[in-house]
Amino acid sequence: MPVRDFIVLACAALWFGSLSAIGFIAVPQLFAHLGTPAAAGNMAAKLFSAQSWVSMGCGLLLLMAARRGSPPVIAPWAKGGLPFVAAGMLLALLLEHAVAPRIAARENLALWHSVGTALYALQWACALWVLWQVGRPRPQRPPPQ
Repeated sequence: MPVRDFIVLACAALWFGSLSAIGFIAVPQLFAHLGTPAAAGNMAAKLFSAQSWVSMGCGLLLLMAARRGSPPVIAPWAKGGLPFVAAGMLLALLLEHAVAPRIAARENLALWHSVGTALYALQWACALWVLWQVGRPRPQRPPPQ
């Protein structure tokens, strides 16, 4: 596997894996084991913020790797994956800069927590789709004669 393809696969896997680990393992464990919901919520906010920046970094690297060669050609995975990379990055930005401040300010907490959960789940689905596009086998073209 060429280095560029490995980097693309690693970025997609890191994005999906980090969303899964934070959202489905780390944060529930915080609420199960920390003394108060407030303490767990504060730590969860820090983890979600870090996750947003991981998502943005992975998305940026994926966007840069989508074009290859001279003249530039779109990578095969990018034809079905780029809209989901862009959507996932937009969702991460919305979570970090629109939803998280409202949750931290405890402004209509039930509503903003629900919105944040929905946006996180959509970002997770985008990352899963991108990982699927990057990792799926594609038929090899025969070399030119």
